[in-house]
Amino acid sequence: MARYKIVRMHLHGRNQVIERGLTLEEAQAHCQDPETSSSTARKATLGRVGKGQWFDGYSSDDRLPKTRQQPGD
Repeated sequence: MARYKIVRMHLHGRNQVIERGLTLEEAQAHCQDPETSSSTARKATLGRVGKGQWFDGYSSDDRLPKTRQQPGD
């Protein structure tokens, strides 16, 4: 099963992986939350203050280990 990661993308600065191993539905739900963009977030949360413009996006998480195949597969 494909897995996805959430990446916080900053206009100025380094992008940061903030969550891994999500299903497509979980990743999409996360990114649809208004709190996942500096232009729509209402809560001042740790790690967001002073970072400038940012938003969360998702992409395939290729760093997760592949599923083991059973002998005979």
